[in-house]
Amino acid sequence: MINQHSETILNAQFEKASDRGYKFTWFDWFCLWYPPGWLILFNRHWQHYHADPDGWNWLEYLLFLIPGGFYIALFIRWLRLGCRFPQSKMVEFDPNYQQVFRDEILDRIVKYYFRGELQQIENLPQTGSMIVAMNHAGMCFPWDIVTLGYLLSKLRGWVVQPLAGVSLFDHAWINWWLPSGWTKILGAVRAELDDFEAAVQERTILLYAPEGLRGPRKGWVKRYQLEPFDLSFIRLSQRYEIPILPVICIGSENLHPWTFNIRKLQKLFKLPFLPISPLMPIFILFPSMGVWAMRSRLRYFIQPLHRVEGDRNQTERAVAYQKAQQLKEKIQAQIIQIKTSTKN
Repeated sequence: MINQHSETILNAQFEKASDRGYKFTWFDWFCLWYPPGWLILFNRHWQHYHADPDGWNWLEYLLFLIPGGFYIALFIRWLRLGCRFPQSKMVEFDPNYQQVFRDEILDRIVKYYFRGELQQIENLPQTGSMIVAMNHAGMCFPWDIVTLGYLLSKLRGWVVQPLAGVSLFDHAWINWWLPSGWTKILGAVRAELDDFEAAVQERTILLYAPEGLRGPRKGWVKRYQLEPFDLSFIRLSQRYEIPILPVICIGSENLHPWTFNIRKLQKLFKLPFLPISPLMPIFILFPSMGVWAMRSRLRYFIQPLHRVEGDRNQTERAVAYQKAQQLKEKIQAQIIQIKTSTKN
């Protein structure tokens, strides 16, 4: 009953704020083009539609914009909250907020900053549930996946949900950076087998990176080399007769270029990866830039729909591995072909 009452209050707040929409002001444009301001942009939009007493305030926002100011803002907020962490909330996916966030914030980021575009759209189905499987790189916030979700939603009107690493739900930095439950409310599905299978059973259009965290973790040297694919999407595709739509992203390697990962430090700080690059001194001065990435041109090449053949009740690991390897080799060959053709 308490959760239902809280949800009713949140819905009422959202509907009231939706009547007047979010006005993109000169300050928001400034935040878009000044990298430390992206975190302000996301939190300001959230606070327009939701009451967030634990969230950042204007004094703290302004501190984001000066070197080292984020650390002062973090300390001030911690004191303001009574020397505690922001409270976690039980939340669910909210397609309405996903849509307004897409239209009012992502639209400008994708159009002017990442310049995302879909190619070979003749291979894109009109409708139906599917697993959209994409190569993953960049060693940064997963803007390659977010941008693809935006483009598919914009073109087809689909409700697209990405499979996201658990660190985007649970890590302390995420809980301080972004509003409580932000990742889930925007539609992300935890990258755990039970949650993945539940989303497939619900016939969701899922965005999935078969390389998992190995993708962004591989760094600049291996940016066009696919890491081993997880087997879960092959087994679930076969079991529930859900097709796979392979998509090749070119440009995500430039989201955070010239990076490499230090595994020992990554594990020490319990991070999904620890990107070391010439940009790191800037990140240390402006930690709010953790949700930012370099301006790039993200091109997505839609491949023909792939169906996993075989008895849906027979998904042995060895068979799934072989099918995953075959699909990986096919996508790898396409990446090489696309890179070769774009050089000529």
